[in-house]
Amino acid sequence: MKRPKLRKASKRVSCSKRYKIQKKVREHNKKLRKEAKKKGLKKPVKKDPGVPNSAPFKEEVLREAEQRRLQIEEEKERKRQAKKEERALKRKNEKEAAVKEAEPSAKKARKDTTENNTVKRSAPNKNSKQHLCSELNKVIDASDVVIEVLDARDPLGCRCPQLEEAVLLGGKRKLLFVLTKIDLVPKENAEKWIECLQREFPVVAFKASTQMRDKTVRTKRKRVVPSNEVLNRSKGATCFGSECLTELLTAYAAKTQSEASLKVGVVGFPNVGKSSLINNLKGMMACHVGIAKGTTKTVQEVHMSKTVNLMDSPGIVASPSNPAASMALRSLQVEEGQETVLDAVNTLLKQCDKSQVMLQYTVPDFRNSLEFLTLLAKKRGFLQKGGVPNTVQAANTFLTDWTGAKLRYHCKVPGNYSLPNYVTEEVITEMQNGWDLDKVKAGNMETLKGFKFTNLTSSIGFVSRGPTAGLLTVAAIPEERPPAERETQHNSENDEPGETEELHETEELEKLQKTVKDNPSKVHFQPVPVDISLSTVYTDDAYDFNTDFK
Repeated sequence: MKRPKLRKASKRVSCSKRYKIQKKVREHNKKLRKEAKKKGLKKPVKKDPGVPNSAPFKEEVLREAEQRRLQIEEEKERKRQAKKEERALKRKNEKEAAVKEAEPSAKKARKDTTENNTVKRSAPNKNSKQHLCSELNKVIDASDVVIEVLDARDPLGCRCPQLEEAVLLGGKRKLLFVLTKIDLVPKENAEKWIECLQREFPVVAFKASTQMRDKTVRTKRKRVVPSNEVLNRSKGATCFGSECLTELLTAYAAKTQSEASLKVGVVGFPNVGKSSLINNLKGMMACHVGIAKGTTKTVQEVHMSKTVNLMDSPGIVASPSNPAASMALRSLQVEEGQETVLDAVNTLLKQCDKSQVMLQYTVPDFRNSLEFLTLLAKKRGFLQKGGVPNTVQAANTFLTDWTGAKLRYHCKVPGNYSLPNYVTEEVITEMQNGWDLDKVKAGNMETLKGFKFTNLTSSIGFVSRGPTAGLLTVAAIPEERPPAERETQHNSENDEPGETEELHETEELEKLQKTVKDNPSKVHFQPVPVDISLSTVYTDDAYDFNTDFK
């Protein structure tokens, strides 16, 4: 008897055999298709003939069919968008759930209570002039002592008459000057400015630390310097003048004998060093600082000691009626979009000594501001595609140097300086009463001896345009006039000797044109004034006669 098989035979075949079978099947199918094509057995798919021309109401039928097709497509698109929104909402809910799980329970409870109790309001624009003026007025009203921070490079230009009048109104508040960035001016210039400003209000010389970055740790280490070692600490982390100012405020707070702490408001124009002054007095990074205008937008109160509290304020809003040099010095019109960076550089270069600018930036002689920016861009490597100098980037770098605490320039003390109208003898005695002026002088002398100052030859001489008018209320903003009227108003202030010569040339040209009209038979050669403004394009083809003829 034959034994039965326990399992079926395997269907596995070799690869060569399988490939041969597949090839035979393809060839057989191809042969069948050819035969069917020859016999005409294969029928093509009939196309939709559409609505015949003889059909009644053909246009209406076609219109209905098109509308039906569009409705189907809109429905598909609506469903697709609904699915997208559903997926986005689902992802958002998942993220919120993950964040809530990560939050501590106390923070969740606090957030729920605040959401239930507070009413949602539209947040005010913190960059608006109205907001900045209101914050500044809050600081002035709440302060017992107001510190006006002045940049030592242009102390007179950092003064605001409107602010000082508001502080002196009523005689309840004390006004104090703090001269910052004294390491960027020559020593003789700083001493003259301190002596000039002390005739009105007490002045404290101050130099902030440049290496204060930690927000919590207070650096107390001090290096022991031998007496015979000469050390230039002007660029280090050492702060000068903070001890003198702290002792002065603490002593005044003790004299007032008030239960509440002494509130000291720190005011001034943007980028003069208000927040840096508070950070150095506090000994830690309490306020955010930056080169850009408007870093501080709201009032911030900082606890300095048991008896003294400091209040940081936004920068004073400058009035548009100020001279162009005062506005360009702080890049005010550039940030508001009223002036280009090239025009601001041109205005600043007119107020400077050219030789000192050449030494400071190590550039050769230049004829106008555009040529200076071209040379500066080539030196710094600010090049565009094709090796073209990027003058806009060079202009921005130049303005940043003037605005920040980097460039060394100084303004001379005016010889015939007279006191403002609001500063009388009674006001001076009232403001100086209560301060230990001997301690202030001793502290200033110690500060001026603490580090090495800038040489007079390496500092750029700048022509100050006097105090800068500020705005304490938005209603005080004057109406903007056309540029022609603005130029005629500041002609007497901003005109340089070269500009007055150009005016005389234009007057002579007008006279010559009149004479030509009267006597047409005579020939007159009219001088053409050379335009060396920013619109003049500097070309390398221009020949310089000074190279061969000297």
